[in-house]
Amino acid sequence: MVYTPKHLRKSRLTLLRAALGGVLVLTLILGLYILFTPLPKTSVPLASRLFDVRGRQVASLYTQNRVDVPLSDIAPDLRNAIVAIEDYRFYEHFGVDPVAVVRALVRNVQAGRVVEGGSTITQQLAKNLYLTPERTFERKIHELFLAFKLEARYSKEQILRLYLNTIYFGHGAYGAEVAAQTYFGKHARDLTLAEAALLAGVARSPGRYSPYVDPSAALERRAIVLKRMTELGYITPAQARAAEKEPLRLVGLKAKAARAPYFVDYVVRQLEPRYGADMLHKGGLNIYTTLDLDMQAAAEEAFRQGLPVSFRDARGVTQPQGALVAIDPKSGEIRAMIGGRDFSETQLNRAVAPRQPGSAFKPFVYLAALQNGYTAASTLSCEPIALPVPGQPPWTPTDYGDKDYHFRPLTLREALTISDNVVSARLNYELGPAQGIAVAHDLGIQSRLTPHLSSVLGTNEVTPLEMAAAFCAFANGGRRVEPLAVLRVEDRFGRVLEEHQPSIRQAADARAVYIVTNILENVTRPGGTGSAVGRILDRPVAGKTGTSQGNAWFVGFTPDLAAAVYVGNDEPARDIYGTGGGLAAPIFAGFMKKALAGTPPHDFTRPAGIIEAEICTESGLLATRWCPPETVRRELFIQGTQPWQPCNIHTPWSSGQLPWPFGGLEPGPAPFRSPGGEGTPGQPAPGREETTQPSAPPP
Repeated sequence: MVYTPKHLRKSRLTLLRAALGGVLVLTLILGLYILFTPLPKTSVPLASRLFDVRGRQVASLYTQNRVDVPLSDIAPDLRNAIVAIEDYRFYEHFGVDPVAVVRALVRNVQAGRVVEGGSTITQQLAKNLYLTPERTFERKIHELFLAFKLEARYSKEQILRLYLNTIYFGHGAYGAEVAAQTYFGKHARDLTLAEAALLAGVARSPGRYSPYVDPSAALERRAIVLKRMTELGYITPAQARAAEKEPLRLVGLKAKAARAPYFVDYVVRQLEPRYGADMLHKGGLNIYTTLDLDMQAAAEEAFRQGLPVSFRDARGVTQPQGALVAIDPKSGEIRAMIGGRDFSETQLNRAVAPRQPGSAFKPFVYLAALQNGYTAASTLSCEPIALPVPGQPPWTPTDYGDKDYHFRPLTLREALTISDNVVSARLNYELGPAQGIAVAHDLGIQSRLTPHLSSVLGTNEVTPLEMAAAFCAFANGGRRVEPLAVLRVEDRFGRVLEEHQPSIRQAADARAVYIVTNILENVTRPGGTGSAVGRILDRPVAGKTGTSQGNAWFVGFTPDLAAAVYVGNDEPARDIYGTGGGLAAPIFAGFMKKALAGTPPHDFTRPAGIIEAEICTESGLLATRWCPPETVRRELFIQGTQPWQPCNIHTPWSSGQLPWPFGGLEPGPAPFRSPGGEGTPGQPAPGREETTQPSAPPP
């Protein structure tokens, strides 16, 4: 067959049509692939943020410090500056800009090296979201397909938003919001034109254009960005000139001290089992907590001022250490937490570490006594006693101080006020140690407690968090509250993942609780072991000191706030050389004074079923006219438990007078003559700080 020019033209036309058909088919296949195959899962980490109870940010958890914000929360000048300097044809192309590719190719050939890239904002986003930084031909092809996919699925505004939230601005700052905070200490929505232009210039090469690295290079780059924005009509020449004259005002790169680090660590340890470390540090969670940053600051100041420095241990950790936990008694919400002097020095959170509370444990036993028929006027003798211990020699408890015994009867009120060890041990023996342990568990102590005779002196171990939570019941009428640190957790899109409400239930007789609280108010007054608190705080406050070898405590409360303060050496065998009243109580008072500065003082709520009667403190019975004035006080009783017998110690015979009818002196209640005033005791014996150290308790 002879091929003529006509045949050749026809053959070429056929081949051209076939080629065009193939291109169309290939284009259709690629289009279908782009439209209907899903994008890969993004791997961009977002910082999770913790907020306090008032919505103020406490901390960020991240591997990359990145906070996602909507486009409306990014200043328009920054959006325009990024588009102007990075991809001015962004709103015109479909993910790939052929003009930019050709221009970059020409300039690179002319320079003999790569001086300009042709990637669009969409391509850079595809790389940031889905690809590794490696430079290969295969990765570039993959980037192109991903860019087309992004453009097919998202609007230009959505793409720009994603880009501005993912690009790196240097110094650990990812995204516009963190960059604005890092360089200027403000939100991205509040950036000025000059600040926006500077950030847009930094994004090209943070190591070169960061004002923290080279201020001159940063200002030169800012001028280039402003000029480009002027050329494209985003700003006027006058605006550009004004922005160029604006001096650098940087917030500084000083390392910021972590806020409430022990509380943040406590929250992370709570949430990590549910969400995993990756989600907490990369998932962009918003965690709303119960912390109050103002109260936290008050706690840190009181702790810093009140904690003495003694020595450094073998690990180089400053001793003594300590803890403070403050809880709202109405809800159980944790308002402040300190777990040590310095989180950077030691991460051990002593707020949740078990320690012996010493006599701070006594109120649980006294509450058990009042719920089992004893009264605040019941008397027990403070004198030598040998308490039987199965399989061991008898235990002989003693008081702390110059004298081992008072050698007289003490009412339960006086014994708890001055923290008498002997009377407390007698009471625990008569009740049975299990009674006080049961009350402690009822009010919120979760640690394992062994019921033995010396348990009343705090020889079991508990945590400051447990003690603060349990003492909330004394402040709120006997209701147990569960410590609450997290109110709500949301994902990066604002969807609620978990939400918590306060857990409160009645756990003790409100009348007995009120009487114990009234006694614990005496502890903070002259004659009580925590009198330092009353000297500092001018409001109703109650609490209990505790001291054992290596540990000093004060656990106290007002109607609005409960707090436990612990001071001690990490090695308990080393003496603290101080008491709960001398070391912990002043820290508690200093914290409360500032934390409650804006809260009006008010009294503890008195429940129904409480009556008052005049009693003789020596006999615990109704006072008569023959009782010396210093022994007479008005006492509180649960209705029906008040004494009905007159004092059997002070009688006409003891006073040398004949009884009625012979001498005309009729016995009967005396007029109220309490030297301490209504509702307060007469001056008890001088306050003597308690300790479990002098008398070795049985196991």
